[in-house]
Amino acid sequence: MAVVIDKLRHPEKAHRPDNDIQRKPDWIRVKAPVSKEYQLTREIVRANKLHTVCEEAACPNIGECWTKRHATMMIMGDTCTRACAFCNVKTGLPGALDAEEPANVARAVKTLGLAHVVVTSVDRDDLADGGAEHFAAVINAIHGESPGTSVEVLTPDFLRKDGAIETVMAAKPEVFNHNLETVPRLYLNIRPGARYFASLRLLERAKELVPTGFTKSGLMVGLGESREEIMQVMDDLRAARVDFLTIGQYLQPTKKHAKLERFWTPEEFAGLEAVARAKGFLMVSASPLTRSSYHADSDFAELQKARAAKNG
Repeated sequence: MAVVIDKLRHPEKAHRPDNDIQRKPDWIRVKAPVSKEYQLTREIVRANKLHTVCEEAACPNIGECWTKRHATMMIMGDTCTRACAFCNVKTGLPGALDAEEPANVARAVKTLGLAHVVVTSVDRDDLADGGAEHFAAVINAIHGESPGTSVEVLTPDFLRKDGAIETVMAAKPEVFNHNLETVPRLYLNIRPGARYFASLRLLERAKELVPTGFTKSGLMVGLGESREEIMQVMDDLRAARVDFLTIGQYLQPTKKHAKLERFWTPEEFAGLEAVARAKGFLMVSASPLTRSSYHADSDFAELQKARAAKNG
């Protein structure tokens, strides 16, 4: 039955061979969300007709984050124009943009009382600007409704969309995040619609446009990458002046998604974090359950402190 459901949600993946899902080790299991605060966050999201990456990507941290009223907003619909092999968001032809969404997101952020919010999106290759103007409208709406709230955007790569990154950065998000996701060798299988060096250049350009802002990127491990390849990605990110690196464990959503090759141990994650800090990142978060927006609020405060100490 699970495979039938997956084919309905991911028809573009139905032709792929099944990959058995490995049993999770003890260090990566989480409790099902049951708190009253979780339910309240869910009600606020529903009342404002919003999507969240927490739900659409089946994030394992949703119970913890929503209990703290920290929801990651996913704008521009729930349907992506790409079919990345690791992602649980459905693929297809998206609908028209919702002109009320910027105001709805800003209202939800204010209602939730967020001091820091992460806004991400599906890929919208169907739009001339990839959705850059919509991102800018959301950022401006949040800043207008909640002037004290910092905004972190996690954007697509805007591949071949001239002027898109300039539009987003003109709205002055406090943090610009774009995930490389994996090592270059695996892009053809894992991110077939993306280009590694285009993503690197996007991060570099964001820093050029707003030098005082923070840039951030993330990797998944467990897809067959080597430790040496991860070291090279770290060097590439530092060359692009990225401030903050996140590294988390890939969890295979269904049998039709990319095969999980192995679970990295907590000790291995600690080793990756130590190396990344030695390479000069202002902040590093590396653990099995680390995700781009996990603990983003407290991490932003630490980022500010780290920069102040460095410039000291």
